[in-house]
Amino acid sequence: MSNVVVIGAQWGDEGKGKIVDWLSSRAEIVVRFQGGHNAGHTLVINGTEYRLNLLPSGVVRGGKLSIIGNGVVLDPWALFREIDAIAEKGVHVTPDNLLIAENCALILPMHGLVDRAREQSLGARKIGTTGRGIGPAYEDKIARRAVRLCDLAEPAWLHERLEELLTHHNALLRGFGAPEVDGQALERDLLALAPRLLPFAGPAWQRLDVARRAGTKILFEGAQAVMLDVDHGTYPYVTSSNTVAAQAATGSGLRVGSLGRVIGIAKAYTTRVGSGPFPTEDTGPVGELIGERGREFGTTTGRKRRCGWFDATLVRQAIAIGGIDSIALTKMDVLDTLDEIKVAHAYRLDGKLLDALPASPAAQARVEPVYTTLPGWKQSIRGARTWADLPPNALAYVRRLEDWIGAPVDLLSTSPERDDTILVRDPFEG
Repeated sequence: MSNVVVIGAQWGDEGKGKIVDWLSSRAEIVVRFQGGHNAGHTLVINGTEYRLNLLPSGVVRGGKLSIIGNGVVLDPWALFREIDAIAEKGVHVTPDNLLIAENCALILPMHGLVDRAREQSLGARKIGTTGRGIGPAYEDKIARRAVRLCDLAEPAWLHERLEELLTHHNALLRGFGAPEVDGQALERDLLALAPRLLPFAGPAWQRLDVARRAGTKILFEGAQAVMLDVDHGTYPYVTSSNTVAAQAATGSGLRVGSLGRVIGIAKAYTTRVGSGPFPTEDTGPVGELIGERGREFGTTTGRKRRCGWFDATLVRQAIAIGGIDSIALTKMDVLDTLDEIKVAHAYRLDGKLLDALPASPAAQARVEPVYTTLPGWKQSIRGARTWADLPPNALAYVRRLEDWIGAPVDLLSTSPERDDTILVRDPFEG
Protein backbone atom coordinates (compact mmCIF):
# COMPACT_ATOMS: atom_id res chain seq x y z
CA MET A 1 0.00 0.00 0.00
CA SER A 2 1.57 3.32 -1.09
CA ASN A 3 -0.82 5.79 0.56
CA VAL A 4 -0.35 7.64 3.88
CA VAL A 5 -2.77 9.43 6.22
CA VAL A 6 -1.47 12.13 8.58
CA ILE A 7 -3.56 13.18 11.60
CA GLY A 8 -2.90 15.00 14.87
CA ALA A 9 -2.56 12.83 17.97
CA GLN A 10 -3.24 15.53 20.57
CA TRP A 11 -5.38 18.71 20.40
CA GLY A 12 -3.99 20.09 17.16
CA ASP A 13 -1.08 22.45 16.44
CA GLU A 14 1.36 19.51 16.54
CA GLY A 15 3.41 20.65 13.56
CA LYS A 16 1.50 18.72 10.90
CA GLY A 17 2.39 21.29 8.25
CA LYS A 18 6.10 20.49 8.30
CA ILE A 19 5.56 16.72 8.40
CA VAL A 20 2.98 16.82 5.61
CA ASP A 21 5.31 18.95 3.53
CA TRP A 22 8.17 16.54 4.20
CA LEU A 23 5.97 13.60 3.15
CA SER A 24 4.53 15.45 0.16
CA SER A 25 7.92 15.34 -1.52
CA ARG A 26 7.33 11.57 -1.75
CA ALA A 27 3.65 11.78 -2.79
CA GLU A 28 2.00 12.66 -6.08
CA ILE A 29 -1.42 13.74 -4.72
CA VAL A 30 -2.14 15.55 -1.42
CA VAL A 31 -5.71 15.57 -0.08
CA ARG A 32 -7.46 17.63 2.63
CA PHE A 33 -10.44 15.59 3.86
CA GLN A 34 -12.09 17.51 6.74
CA GLY A 35 -12.24 20.81 8.58
CA GLY A 36 -12.35 24.33 7.24
CA HIS A 37 -10.10 27.38 7.27
CA ASN A 38 -9.79 27.22 11.05
CA ALA A 39 -6.81 24.84 10.87
CA GLY A 40 -3.50 26.54 10.12
CA HIS A 41 -0.36 24.80 8.86
CA THR A 42 2.95 26.64 8.74
CA LEU A 43 5.59 25.46 6.27
CA VAL A 44 9.16 26.77 6.00
CA ILE A 45 10.81 25.98 2.66
CA ASN A 46 14.21 27.41 1.73
CA GLY A 47 13.71 30.13 4.29
CA THR A 48 10.27 31.16 3.00
CA GLU A 49 7.32 30.73 5.36
CA TYR A 50 3.91 29.72 4.03
CA ARG A 51 0.78 29.79 6.18
CA LEU A 52 -1.97 27.59 4.81
CA ASN A 53 -5.49 27.18 6.14
CA LEU A 54 -7.50 25.54 3.38
CA LEU A 55 -5.01 24.60 0.71
CA PRO A 56 -3.32 21.20 1.01
CA SER A 57 0.38 21.48 1.77
CA GLY A 58 1.27 19.98 -1.60
CA VAL A 59 0.45 23.25 -3.40
CA VAL A 60 3.86 24.69 -2.55
CA ARG A 61 5.58 21.89 -4.46
CA GLY A 62 5.60 21.72 -8.25
CA GLY A 63 4.22 18.67 -9.98
CA LYS A 64 1.75 17.71 -7.24
CA LEU A 65 -2.02 17.59 -7.46
CA SER A 66 -3.80 19.00 -4.43
CA ILE A 67 -7.39 17.99 -3.66
CA ILE A 68 -9.90 19.58 -1.27
CA GLY A 69 -12.26 16.71 -0.49
CA ASN A 70 -15.99 16.61 0.11
CA GLY A 71 -15.43 16.35 3.88
CA VAL A 72 -14.12 19.94 3.98
CA VAL A 73 -16.41 22.95 4.41
CA LEU A 74 -15.13 25.61 2.03
CA ASP A 75 -15.18 29.38 2.44
CA PRO A 76 -14.59 30.51 -1.18
CA TRP A 77 -13.53 34.03 -0.19
CA ALA A 78 -10.98 32.65 2.28
CA LEU A 79 -9.75 30.24 -0.39
CA PHE A 80 -9.01 33.02 -2.87
CA ARG A 81 -7.37 35.20 -0.22
CA GLU A 82 -5.04 32.29 0.47
CA ILE A 83 -4.40 31.63 -3.22
CA ASP A 84 -3.61 35.32 -3.78
CA ALA A 85 -1.32 35.45 -0.72
CA ILE A 86 0.89 32.56 -1.81
CA ALA A 87 0.92 33.87 -5.39
CA GLU A 88 2.86 36.85 -4.01
CA LYS A 89 5.49 34.32 -2.89
CA GLY A 90 5.71 32.73 -6.32
CA VAL A 91 3.30 29.79 -5.85
CA HIS A 92 0.52 29.77 -8.44
CA VAL A 93 -2.62 27.71 -7.90
CA THR A 94 -4.66 26.78 -10.98
CA PRO A 95 -7.20 24.07 -11.89
CA ASP A 96 -4.19 22.08 -13.13
CA ASN A 97 -2.82 21.62 -9.61
CA LEU A 98 -5.93 22.05 -7.42
CA LEU A 99 -9.16 20.04 -7.60
CA ILE A 100 -12.08 20.77 -5.27
CA ALA A 101 -14.78 18.16 -4.75
CA GLU A 102 -17.92 19.40 -6.48
CA ASN A 103 -20.06 18.12 -3.57
CA CYS A 104 -18.14 20.19 -1.03
CA ALA A 105 -20.38 22.29 1.27
CA LEU A 106 -19.73 26.04 1.35
CA ILE A 107 -19.19 28.37 4.29
CA LEU A 108 -21.20 31.54 3.68
CA PRO A 109 -21.16 34.89 5.54
CA MET A 110 -24.11 34.04 7.80
CA HIS A 111 -22.21 31.05 9.19
CA GLY A 112 -19.53 33.28 10.68
CA LEU A 113 -22.14 35.71 12.00
CA VAL A 114 -24.02 32.93 13.77
CA ASP A 115 -20.81 31.35 15.04
CA ARG A 116 -19.59 34.56 16.66
CA ALA A 117 -23.00 35.52 18.03
CA ARG A 118 -23.42 32.11 19.61
CA GLU A 119 -19.97 32.20 21.22
CA GLN A 120 -20.65 35.66 22.61
CA SER A 121 -23.96 34.52 24.08
CA LEU A 122 -22.26 31.64 25.91
CA GLY A 123 -20.01 33.97 27.90
CA ALA A 124 -17.73 31.99 30.23
CA ARG A 125 -19.11 28.71 28.80
CA LYS A 126 -17.88 29.44 25.26
CA ILE A 127 -16.29 26.61 23.31
CA GLY A 128 -13.39 28.65 21.95
CA THR A 129 -14.16 28.40 18.24
CA THR A 130 -12.32 30.56 15.72
CA GLY A 131 -15.62 32.25 14.82
CA ARG A 132 -15.17 31.46 11.13
CA GLY A 133 -18.44 29.63 10.61
CA ILE A 134 -17.14 26.06 10.42
CA GLY A 135 -19.56 24.63 12.99
CA PRO A 136 -22.72 26.24 11.56
CA ALA A 137 -21.67 25.15 8.04
CA TYR A 138 -21.40 21.54 9.19
CA GLU A 139 -24.77 21.88 10.94
CA ASP A 140 -26.34 22.94 7.63
CA LYS A 141 -24.69 20.03 5.85
CA ILE A 142 -26.15 17.52 8.30
CA ALA A 143 -29.55 19.28 8.21
CA ARG A 144 -29.52 18.97 4.38
CA ARG A 145 -29.85 22.69 3.76
CA ALA A 146 -26.23 23.46 2.77
CA VAL A 147 -25.19 25.19 -0.43
CA ARG A 148 -22.61 23.03 -2.18
CA LEU A 149 -20.00 24.00 -4.73
CA CYS A 150 -21.89 22.33 -7.60
CA ASP A 151 -24.95 24.50 -6.82
CA LEU A 152 -23.15 27.57 -8.17
CA ALA A 153 -23.50 26.13 -11.67
CA GLU A 154 -27.32 26.11 -11.38
CA PRO A 155 -28.59 29.66 -10.62
CA ALA A 156 -32.27 28.68 -10.21
CA TRP A 157 -31.39 25.88 -7.80
CA LEU A 158 -28.96 28.15 -5.94
CA HIS A 159 -31.76 30.69 -5.43
CA GLU A 160 -33.96 28.04 -3.81
CA ARG A 161 -31.14 26.81 -1.58
CA LEU A 162 -30.35 30.31 -0.35
CA GLU A 163 -33.99 31.04 0.44
CA GLU A 164 -34.20 27.93 2.61
CA LEU A 165 -30.86 28.64 4.25
CA LEU A 166 -31.65 32.26 5.09
CA THR A 167 -35.07 31.42 6.51
CA HIS A 168 -33.19 29.44 9.13
CA HIS A 169 -30.19 31.67 9.74
CA ASN A 170 -31.87 35.06 9.71
CA ALA A 171 -34.24 33.79 12.39
CA LEU A 172 -31.21 32.82 14.47
CA LEU A 173 -29.54 36.17 13.89
CA ARG A 174 -32.71 37.99 14.92
CA GLY A 175 -32.74 35.95 18.10
CA PHE A 176 -29.18 36.99 18.87
CA GLY A 177 -29.98 40.62 18.09
CA ALA A 178 -27.54 40.59 15.16
CA PRO A 179 -28.06 42.07 11.66
CA GLU A 180 -29.72 39.78 9.12
CA VAL A 181 -28.11 38.72 5.84
CA ASP A 182 -29.34 40.25 2.58
CA GLY A 183 -30.18 37.24 0.42
CA GLN A 184 -30.17 39.09 -2.88
CA ALA A 185 -26.74 40.58 -2.23
CA LEU A 186 -25.37 37.19 -1.21
CA GLU A 187 -26.79 35.55 -4.33
CA ARG A 188 -25.17 38.22 -6.53
CA ASP A 189 -21.85 37.73 -4.77
CA LEU A 190 -21.91 33.97 -5.26
CA LEU A 191 -22.85 34.18 -8.92
CA ALA A 192 -20.06 36.71 -9.45
CA LEU A 193 -17.62 34.34 -7.76
CA ALA A 194 -18.76 31.26 -9.68
CA PRO A 195 -16.73 31.80 -12.89
CA ARG A 196 -13.48 31.83 -10.90
CA LEU A 197 -14.41 28.99 -8.51
CA LEU A 198 -16.18 26.45 -10.74
CA PRO A 199 -13.13 25.61 -12.90
CA PHE A 200 -11.61 24.01 -9.79
CA ALA A 201 -14.68 21.80 -9.20
CA GLY A 202 -14.94 18.15 -10.19
CA PRO A 203 -15.59 14.58 -9.02
CA ALA A 204 -12.66 14.20 -6.63
CA TRP A 205 -13.68 10.66 -5.70
CA GLN A 206 -13.32 9.62 -9.34
CA ARG A 207 -9.87 11.18 -9.72
CA LEU A 208 -8.75 9.38 -6.57
CA ASP A 209 -10.15 6.06 -7.76
CA VAL A 210 -8.18 6.36 -11.00
CA ALA A 211 -5.07 7.21 -8.97
CA ARG A 212 -5.63 4.21 -6.69
CA ARG A 213 -5.87 1.86 -9.64
CA ALA A 214 -2.67 3.31 -11.10
CA GLY A 215 -0.75 2.89 -7.83
CA THR A 216 -0.26 6.64 -7.42
CA LYS A 217 1.11 7.71 -4.02
CA ILE A 218 -1.57 9.69 -2.16
CA LEU A 219 -1.06 11.67 1.04
CA PHE A 220 -4.16 12.50 3.14
CA GLU A 221 -3.70 15.60 5.27
CA GLY A 222 -5.87 15.89 8.38
CA ALA A 223 -6.74 19.11 10.18
CA GLN A 224 -7.08 19.50 13.96
CA ALA A 225 -6.48 16.23 15.86
CA VAL A 226 -8.02 13.07 17.32
CA MET A 227 -8.84 14.61 20.70
CA LEU A 228 -10.85 17.31 18.90
CA ASP A 229 -12.94 14.72 17.02
CA VAL A 230 -16.65 15.50 17.36
CA ASP A 231 -17.36 11.94 18.54
CA HIS A 232 -14.18 10.88 20.31
CA GLY A 233 -12.65 14.12 21.55
CA THR A 234 -13.15 16.18 24.71
CA TYR A 235 -16.78 17.01 23.85
CA PRO A 236 -18.18 19.69 23.74
CA TYR A 237 -14.76 21.37 23.42
CA VAL A 238 -14.15 19.82 20.02
CA THR A 239 -14.26 20.69 16.34
CA SER A 240 -17.34 20.06 14.19
CA SER A 241 -16.04 17.14 12.12
CA ASN A 242 -14.50 13.71 12.52
CA THR A 243 -10.72 13.99 12.62
CA VAL A 244 -9.73 10.29 12.87
CA ALA A 245 -8.04 8.43 10.02
CA ALA A 246 -11.26 6.73 8.88
CA GLN A 247 -12.58 10.16 7.88
CA ALA A 248 -9.94 10.29 5.15
CA ALA A 249 -12.04 7.77 3.23
CA THR A 250 -15.43 9.37 3.93
CA GLY A 251 -14.13 12.89 3.35
CA SER A 252 -12.48 12.12 0.01
CA GLY A 253 -14.51 9.30 -1.53
CA LEU A 254 -11.65 6.80 -1.59
CA ARG A 255 -12.41 3.28 -0.40
CA VAL A 256 -11.37 2.75 3.23
CA GLY A 257 -9.15 -0.24 2.46
CA SER A 258 -6.90 1.96 0.32
CA LEU A 259 -5.87 4.47 2.98
CA GLY A 260 -2.55 2.83 3.82
CA ARG A 261 -0.31 3.75 6.76
CA VAL A 262 -1.53 6.24 9.38
CA ILE A 263 0.98 8.64 10.94
CA GLY A 264 0.01 10.49 14.11
CA ILE A 265 1.72 13.81 14.79
CA ALA A 266 2.52 14.62 18.42
CA LYS A 267 4.59 17.34 20.03
CA ALA A 268 7.18 16.31 22.60
CA TYR A 269 5.01 18.28 25.03
CA THR A 270 1.31 19.24 24.89
CA THR A 271 -0.55 22.38 23.85
CA ARG A 272 -4.17 23.37 23.50
CA VAL A 273 -5.97 26.43 22.13
CA GLY A 274 -9.25 27.62 23.63
CA SER A 275 -11.34 26.09 26.37
CA GLY A 276 -11.60 22.52 27.55
CA PRO A 277 -9.83 20.03 29.83
CA PHE A 278 -6.04 19.88 29.82
CA PRO A 279 -4.78 17.57 32.60
CA THR A 280 -1.05 18.25 32.10
CA GLU A 281 -1.29 22.02 31.66
CA ASP A 282 1.47 23.97 33.41
CA THR A 283 0.42 27.54 34.17
CA GLY A 284 3.71 28.36 35.89
CA PRO A 285 7.20 29.28 34.68
CA VAL A 286 7.80 26.01 32.82
CA GLY A 287 4.60 26.40 30.80
CA GLU A 288 5.59 29.97 29.96
CA LEU A 289 9.08 28.85 28.94
CA ILE A 290 7.71 26.13 26.64
CA GLY A 291 5.32 28.63 25.07
CA GLU A 292 8.10 31.15 24.44
CA ARG A 293 10.63 28.65 23.07
CA GLY A 294 8.00 26.88 20.98
CA ARG A 295 6.46 30.12 19.67
CA GLU A 296 3.09 28.78 20.70
CA PHE A 297 0.68 31.11 18.99
CA GLY A 298 -2.07 29.92 16.64
CA THR A 299 -1.28 30.12 12.91
CA THR A 300 -4.88 31.00 12.11
CA THR A 301 -5.93 33.17 15.06
CA GLY A 302 -2.72 34.31 16.73
CA ARG A 303 -4.16 33.12 20.04
CA LYS A 304 -1.68 32.09 22.72
CA ARG A 305 -1.69 28.33 23.26
CA ARG A 306 -1.90 26.70 26.66
CA CYS A 307 1.21 24.60 27.32
CA GLY A 308 2.09 21.60 29.46
CA TRP A 309 3.86 18.26 29.73
CA PHE A 310 3.55 15.34 27.33
CA ASP A 311 0.41 13.32 28.10
CA ALA A 312 1.18 9.73 27.11
CA THR A 313 -2.24 8.57 28.31
CA LEU A 314 -3.97 10.96 25.93
CA VAL A 315 -1.75 10.03 22.98
CA ARG A 316 -2.17 6.32 23.70
CA GLN A 317 -5.94 6.83 23.54
CA ALA A 318 -5.64 8.82 20.30
CA ILE A 319 -3.55 6.05 18.75
CA ALA A 320 -6.22 3.46 19.52
CA ILE A 321 -9.18 5.58 18.38
CA GLY A 322 -7.49 7.24 15.43
CA GLY A 323 -6.09 4.08 13.86
CA ILE A 324 -2.53 5.39 14.16
CA ASP A 325 0.34 3.07 13.21
CA SER A 326 3.29 5.23 14.25
CA ILE A 327 4.17 8.68 15.55
CA ALA A 328 6.02 11.66 14.13
CA LEU A 329 7.35 13.51 17.17
CA THR A 330 7.85 17.26 16.71
CA LYS A 331 9.42 20.25 18.50
CA MET A 332 11.52 18.14 20.84
CA ASP A 333 14.23 20.82 20.67
CA VAL A 334 11.91 23.13 22.65
CA LEU A 335 12.75 21.04 25.75
CA ASP A 336 16.54 21.46 25.33
CA THR A 337 17.07 23.75 28.34
CA LEU A 338 15.04 21.88 30.96
CA ASP A 339 16.75 20.10 33.88
CA GLU A 340 13.83 17.71 34.31
CA ILE A 341 10.94 16.70 32.07
CA LYS A 342 7.64 15.25 33.27
CA VAL A 343 5.50 12.75 31.38
CA ALA A 344 1.97 11.77 32.41
CA HIS A 345 1.29 8.06 31.85
CA ALA A 346 -1.96 7.59 33.83
CA TYR A 347 -4.69 9.60 35.59
CA ARG A 348 -6.27 9.59 39.02
CA LEU A 349 -9.97 10.31 39.35
CA ASP A 350 -11.55 10.43 42.79
CA GLY A 351 -8.80 8.19 44.11
CA LYS A 352 -8.96 5.61 41.30
CA LEU A 353 -6.21 4.99 38.76
CA LEU A 354 -7.29 5.34 35.09
CA ASP A 355 -5.50 4.40 31.88
CA ALA A 356 -7.68 6.60 29.64
CA LEU A 357 -9.51 9.93 29.69
CA PRO A 358 -13.18 9.47 30.68
CA ALA A 359 -15.94 10.72 28.38
CA SER A 360 -17.75 12.90 30.92
CA PRO A 361 -16.71 16.58 30.82
CA ALA A 362 -17.15 16.80 34.58
CA ALA A 363 -14.85 13.82 35.11
CA GLN A 364 -12.33 15.16 32.60
CA ALA A 365 -12.12 18.37 34.59
CA ARG A 366 -11.32 16.41 37.78
CA VAL A 367 -8.67 13.98 36.53
CA GLU A 368 -5.16 14.40 37.90
CA PRO A 369 -2.11 13.28 35.90
CA VAL A 370 0.26 10.64 37.25
CA TYR A 371 3.78 11.77 36.33
CA THR A 372 7.19 10.22 35.93
CA THR A 373 10.08 12.68 35.92
CA LEU A 374 12.91 12.11 33.44
CA PRO A 375 16.29 13.89 33.27
CA GLY A 376 16.71 16.56 30.61
CA TRP A 377 19.56 16.52 28.10
CA LYS A 378 20.62 20.17 28.61
CA GLN A 379 22.07 20.69 25.14
CA SER A 380 20.74 21.70 21.74
CA ILE A 381 19.37 18.99 19.47
CA ARG A 382 18.14 21.52 16.93
CA GLY A 383 18.92 20.33 13.41
CA ALA A 384 19.74 16.72 14.38
CA ARG A 385 19.18 14.35 11.45
CA THR A 386 20.24 10.95 12.84
CA TRP A 387 19.68 9.12 16.12
CA ALA A 388 23.45 9.33 16.69
CA ASP A 389 23.11 13.14 16.82
CA LEU A 390 20.92 12.91 19.93
CA PRO A 391 22.38 12.98 23.45
CA PRO A 392 21.66 9.83 25.52
CA ASN A 393 18.94 11.45 27.66
CA ALA A 394 17.09 12.71 24.59
CA LEU A 395 17.13 9.27 23.02
CA ALA A 396 16.00 7.76 26.34
CA TYR A 397 13.09 10.23 26.41
CA VAL A 398 11.90 9.04 23.00
CA ARG A 399 12.17 5.38 24.01
CA ARG A 400 10.15 5.91 27.20
CA LEU A 401 7.45 7.70 25.23
CA GLU A 402 7.25 4.77 22.82
CA ASP A 403 6.77 2.39 25.74
CA TRP A 404 4.00 4.47 27.27
CA ILE A 405 2.04 5.21 24.09
CA GLY A 406 2.39 1.75 22.59
CA ALA A 407 3.59 2.87 19.15
CA PRO A 408 6.96 3.54 17.52
CA VAL A 409 8.33 6.99 16.73
CA ASP A 410 9.10 6.70 13.03
CA LEU A 411 9.91 10.37 12.43
CA LEU A 412 11.47 12.93 14.75
CA SER A 413 11.45 16.63 13.86
CA THR A 414 14.22 18.74 15.39
CA SER A 415 13.53 22.17 13.83
CA PRO A 416 10.96 23.88 11.56
CA GLU A 417 13.17 23.18 8.53
CA ARG A 418 11.87 20.30 6.40
CA ASP A 419 15.16 18.39 6.22
CA ASP A 420 15.85 18.52 9.97
CA THR A 421 14.04 15.21 10.43
CA ILE A 422 15.21 11.85 11.72
CA LEU A 423 13.61 9.05 9.71
CA VAL A 424 13.28 5.51 11.02
CA ARG A 425 10.84 4.25 8.42
CA ASP A 426 9.58 5.81 5.19
CA PRO A 427 5.77 5.65 5.59
CA PHE A 428 5.27 5.26 1.85
CA GLU A 429 7.32 2.08 1.93
CA GLY A 430 4.95 0.41 4.42
